[in-house]
Amino acid sequence: MKNKQVLFITQTAVIAAMYAALTYLQNFLLPGTTSAAVQFRVSECLNVLALFSPAAIPGLTIGCVISNLYNIGTGLPLDMIFGSLATLGATLAIYFLRNVKIKSYPLAAMLMPALFNGVIVGWEIEFFFIEGDFAFASFLIQGALVALGEVLVMLTLGTALYYIFVRRTLDKRLFNTK
Repeated sequence: MKNKQVLFITQTAVIAAMYAALTYLQNFLLPGTTSAAVQFRVSECLNVLALFSPAAIPGLTIGCVISNLYNIGTGLPLDMIFGSLATLGATLAIYFLRNVKIKSYPLAAMLMPALFNGVIVGWEIEFFFIEGDFAFASFLIQGALVALGEVLVMLTLGTALYYIFVRRTLDKRLFNTK
């Protein structure tokens, strides 16, 4: 029993560290690309790991919190809360949809980061950062821009990562899946 707990905690920590490190590296090399309206946050492709292990759920959420600490200094402290909640919701949905596939591809699961981030971060941008009253049309635009970045990451890098894991049986070797 203890070995399973240690493995879960270790996997969670490694995933959190990978997410934060990739986000920090990208922000160092390409400033602003991890927090723009249409962001292409490379670390978001790691959401795929929630298809293979429940340890990815807290791992990606903690990694998002850590990586969003940087955004506090850039005037986006709320992103640490709302962005991380979006990641938590998306990874939970990915995990629960992991067996829903179209021709062996988990399309519904792969779209969850776009859905959750589009709604939650889109609302955050419209409510806290756009001056004036909340405008539903503007919220839809903000949400669509955020979702676009997520879709691009998940359907390109996320898909590549998914197939690498499945074809090389990394899911079984790293996460002891059946």
